[in-house]
Amino acid sequence: MTPTPLTDPTAIYRYRESLAAVDALTAAIVHLDLFTALANSPTDLATICQRFAIHPRPADTLCTLLIANGLLRRDGNGILHATDTAREFLVAGSPSDARPYYASIADKPGVADFLTVLRTDRPANWPGEEGEADWHAAMRTEAFAESFTAAMDCRGRVLGPGLAGGLVGFTPHRLLDVGGGSAVYSIAVARAFPQARATVLEASPVDRIARRTISAAGLDGRIDVVTADMFTDSWPADHDTHLFSNVLHDWNEADCRRLLAKSVAALPQGGRLLIHDMLLDDDKSGPLWAAEYSVLLTTVTQGRLYSAAEIGSWLADLGMRIVARAPTALGRSVLIADRC
Repeated sequence: MTPTPLTDPTAIYRYRESLAAVDALTAAIVHLDLFTALANSPTDLATICQRFAIHPRPADTLCTLLIANGLLRRDGNGILHATDTAREFLVAGSPSDARPYYASIADKPGVADFLTVLRTDRPANWPGEEGEADWHAAMRTEAFAESFTAAMDCRGRVLGPGLAGGLVGFTPHRLLDVGGGSAVYSIAVARAFPQARATVLEASPVDRIARRTISAAGLDGRIDVVTADMFTDSWPADHDTHLFSNVLHDWNEADCRRLLAKSVAALPQGGRLLIHDMLLDDDKSGPLWAAEYSVLLTTVTQGRLYSAAEIGSWLADLGMRIVARAPTALGRSVLIADRC
């Protein structure tokens, strides 16, 4: 059994999840000169996208990062302003202009990647993989799926017990773990709730990794694997609880809505939906760690982090409502939703 950590590993995981933030900040300071533009003419996100020929998804992520760092502020009308700190250090003509400090790293590959994402809204190459396709395409290959899943399991072994702890009072009986990877979350839930059974819904080749992991955990009798594309194939209909753990953040809003609609259609009456992820503040002003991590997700996936308000609005359109939110681990929370 994987124990709950005895010490706090936050810094270990935060550095890894924040690695793209400096690239996004550099792109804003040097390549867009965004703060000079907003100091002279505050405006909204849509106009920023038009002015710089960039796309809303990565631009929104970038602005959240800059607000979380105290460099931009958004007023009640949605207009973005350069803060006093940005005006002092990041605007052309300021006596304390610090832009040349960032110009010295403006040619980093990661900065170029983020600029590409801003201009195309397409994921860049996975960091550290020479010539590798974006994450979504790469996960179809055996070698990448193995290495990526092993990396995510390092985090999942911390997050899994935290998720299980957040479900006290909301015991699942038959859990459908949608896009459940190696089954690391299903295993944590099964160990915490001895009467629970689970099914991992996963595509090939990750389905084989899940079966192997479940066997190694000695849980073959309690956790099954269904091989399926979660977008195009049918889902099992006999599960009272559906779990999306670190799944929605890989997909854009339209795809998130599609997944949630499939979930609600497959849930029985009285069924429950769990969304486990790092969440942005409802006003997208932070938290800083979430804003930093969202930049990384925007760079290598088709998604970003979302707020509870955003997810709640999608669920409301499907006749669901968030009834609880519980912290888990490493800055994550689980949203628990029932039918209205």
